Amino acid sequence: MAETKRKQAGTPAGKQTSSQQAGGRSPRRRIRKDNRPQEIVAAAFEEFAVKGYAGTRLEDVAARAKVSKGLPYLYFKTKEELFKTVVRSVITSHFDVIRNEMETTTLSVEDFLKGPFVKFIQELVCSRRVVIVRLLIAEGHKHPELTAFYFDNVIARGLETLRGLIDRGVARGEFRKTGLRDYPQLLIAPMLMAVIWRALFEHHHHLDTDGMLKTHIDLMVDAVRAPHAKDGAS
Repeated sequence: MAETKRKQAGTPAGKQTSSQQAGGRSPRRRIRKDNRPQEIVAAAFEEFAVKGYAGTRLEDVAARAKVSKGLPYLYFKTKEELFKTVVRSVITSHFDVIRNEMETTTLSVEDFLKGPFVKFIQELVCSRRVVIVRLLIAEGHKHPELTAFYFDNVIARGLETLRGLIDRGVARGEFRKTGLRDYPQLLIAPMLMAVIWRALFEHHHHLDTDGMLKTHIDLMVDAVRAPHAKDGAS
């Protein structure tokens, strides 16, 4: 009778199904297990967004991710390690895209700054990624190891890439040599202003952050454009 049932089911005698060979775990369960680190990171981001760094507990992350209380510790030994992984997942990977575009673009530097760069900072200000920036502004002074990590992996790399872009503009004759090369922070300073405004003052007075950021980049480019490039632009 068992032999007849196996034949009807299309499973030869002595053979196991793939799920049986995998110890009884279905493909769906295996996929869930493989995705657990990502699920924990996503849950941690939400916890940090709601409770800040100090208020977030790995037990609460586990509950949000719908995993056992101790499972996050299997992948992340400390909350600091988990936060750094969140930064890599949510911030660094996103910034790497625009950094690669800066280094490989065939656009003029002016067109890149007024096009892809403006769109990038406009989108960033309105995205949930700014949760990490706001968290560091509020709590970074209490956790210098976190700000050091963020500086090394996000800020320093971004400034280096911006300097390279400015140098390229000077080398091509688009820009004059100015202090902008020494202070590339000037290109992104209004982005921080926009983040703070939206967090603290937006419900008092609406600020068109897209318009402000575009205007800022236009003014910065006009200020450093080489004289002959100005003549060509006019």
